Amino acid sequence: MAVPNNKEQLIDAIEKNYRLLKIQISRFPSSQTTSKLMEGHAKDTQMSLEDLMSYLIGWGQLVLKWQYNRDNIGEIDFPETGYKWNQLGNLAKQFYRDYENYSLDELMNLLDKTVFEILRNIELTTNFELYEKPWYGKWTLGRMIQFNTASPFNNAKNRISKYLKST
Repeated sequence: MAVPNNKEQLIDAIEKNYRLLKIQISRFPSSQTTSKLMEGHAKDTQMSLEDLMSYLIGWGQLVLKWQYNRDNIGEIDFPETGYKWNQLGNLAKQFYRDYENYSLDELMNLLDKTVFEILRNIELTTNFELYEKPWYGKWTLGRMIQFNTASPFNNAKNRISKYLKST
């Protein structure tokens, strides 16, 4: 799928990639969702399906935080308070810890709610705000949202598919 260039394409990319991800999640053996069987987000680590979902929720919640801070505070600590862009592996591990006591069903419900809220926020944002002005350095808000939703959903779908093919 091409990189979204406007609000409609962004919504379509998120919805499509999330729908395809959910299909792959439904194919994952229920007895293995907590087993660390897939390549992790930090170098030389392994993760479980539940870790992967925690990662997606974590980034989704950051997108929501960025949007809230943009609208209400004006300052955003990228990518997250206490982390720099070169520490994303550690941030991923933090996401795994943040949701480690959630069941698969709870994680799925939380991910559904997070995606729904992101889409709702996009609907309330103009195309100009999303794609016609820089938001973070050279990146537009729409591109930053895409980097942290549609793209990771596609990556997660591919990780699960790769694992399922290997079993």
